[in-house]
Amino acid sequence: MAKGNPLQEQLLKAGLVKKSKLSEVAREQAKARHGKKPKAPSETALEAERARAEKAERDRALAAKQKAQARTAELRAQARQIIQDKKVPRSGESEYRFTADGAIRTLLVNDELRRMLSSGALVVARLGDRYELLPRAAGDKVRERDADMIVLDHGQQAGTEPAAASSEDDAYYAQFKVPDDLVW
Repeated sequence: MAKGNPLQEQLLKAGLVKKSKLSEVAREQAKARHGKKPKAPSETALEAERARAEKAERDRALAAKQKAQARTAELRAQARQIIQDKKVPRSGESEYRFTADGAIRTLLVNDELRRMLSSGALVVARLGDRYELLPRAAGDKVRERDADMIVLDHGQQAGTEPAAASSEDDAYYAQFKVPDDLVW
C-alpha cells in the first residue's frame, strides 16, 4: 500500500480492518474532498459582498472624477502657457473697449492692433485678471483647451449672428450715416 494514514496501516496490521474496506473508505473520503459543493452564502456574506461592490463603484466614480479634474486643470495650464508664450505686445494710446463678464474693459492699442482686432486676426484672451492679445492661430489652440479664456473674437462672432435679422437691420441702418472717425 502506498503512503496512507498511519492509523489505517496500524489497524490493517492488527487485522481489525480489511484492505477492501480501507480502500473503500479512502475513495469515499476523496469523493467528499473533491465533490464538495460550496455552501450557500449566508446573509452576512451577501451583505459584505454587496458593500464591497458599492465601495468599489464609489471608488471608481471618485477616481474618474479626480481624473477629469486633473485633465481640466492640465488643459487650463496648457492654455495659460500658450497665452503667455504667444501674446502680442501692446502699444499705443488709443483705447479699445470690449465687454467681458458683464462689464466694459479697456485695452490700450495702436491703429494697427485695432484693425487686426476688428478683422478677427487678433483675439482677446483672459489670463488671470488681465487681458492679452493673441494671434488667431494661438486663440484657436486656447479655445480647444478652455473656451472660457477667449473673451473677444470678432472672427467667431461673425459666423454666429443670424443672417435674416442682420439683413433687415442693415437695410434699416443704411439710411444713417456713420462718421469715419467714430471710435467706440
